[in-house]
Amino acid sequence: MNIQRWIARRESNWQRLDALLRQLERKGLKSLKSAEIRELASLYRSVAADLARARTQQVSNVLVHNLQSLTTRGYSQIYQGSRRQEWQAVWDFYLWGFPAIVRTTFSYTLTATALFFLGLIVGWWYAWQDPTFLSLIVPESLISQVRDKGELWMGSIVGVEPLASSGIMINNIKVSFGAVAGGITAGAFTTYIMVFNGLLIGAIATLVGQNNLAYPFWAFVFPHGALELPAIFFAGGAGLLIAKAILFPGQYRRGDALKVYGYQAVQLVFGIVPMLVIAGIIEGFFSPNPIIPDPFKYLFGLGLFIILVMYCNRKRTSANS
Repeated sequence: MNIQRWIARRESNWQRLDALLRQLERKGLKSLKSAEIRELASLYRSVAADLARARTQQVSNVLVHNLQSLTTRGYSQIYQGSRRQEWQAVWDFYLWGFPAIVRTTFSYTLTATALFFLGLIVGWWYAWQDPTFLSLIVPESLISQVRDKGELWMGSIVGVEPLASSGIMINNIKVSFGAVAGGITAGAFTTYIMVFNGLLIGAIATLVGQNNLAYPFWAFVFPHGALELPAIFFAGGAGLLIAKAILFPGQYRRGDALKVYGYQAVQLVFGIVPMLVIAGIIEGFFSPNPIIPDPFKYLFGLGLFIILVMYCNRKRTSANS
């Protein structure tokens, strides 16, 4: 191979790649046009091949070093830059995308919430009217602890907070994923999960109310429930979205409807998981803490719920685009 002729033929590509990389390093990816981005990727592959050839030929160490530096810079911008873009996309989703999908699918979340509260009212009413109904829903050990000992069960969390917190997170995520996956049963299992959890909360509300423990019970529930319950409602809404695609595809073919509504459901799931992780931490470390006054727990839960509502109502403006 004629080294000088090869260098003369390839040098313009090296200079062009260097120029594009300098622009990218100074001004960022947005400064490049789409055609220039494609050219950058093509030049990077070409120069990487040139480096491999230079190493096998009698080429000066200076040239090999320069090509090595050029390919290293190209790799850093193309691959690490794409990772930065991926993290930016994640950030943008949680900043704007999740609130937007919550608003778009709010009618499904509202339906799931209504199913939950229907179960809650039924559970509260029947447990109040018929003590035997309570034993069908609530574990007997819990009933005995509240009725016979006059105490709540949350004290068992104190002292084993990390273990309890992780267990709570896993359980809540399983319940939420079950509600989402329940959509493939045409929404039947999703409906069951929402109604049953409502029945359980309603029955427990009756149990603690009858034994004068309602105030400390709800003080325990409010802090983490401000995130945990909405997350479960969002999960129920995601399951109902999938059910809609199966039962009422509308203008879409059923397969296309599953893609459209399934994508919305997946977006909800991505938002639900962090909510449940935070709720699990609060439920493990904050909610059962006997040092924290109950009034403060109520205020904390209320404040957290207000923040969630404000967050879900965030809208991207032209200045944020």
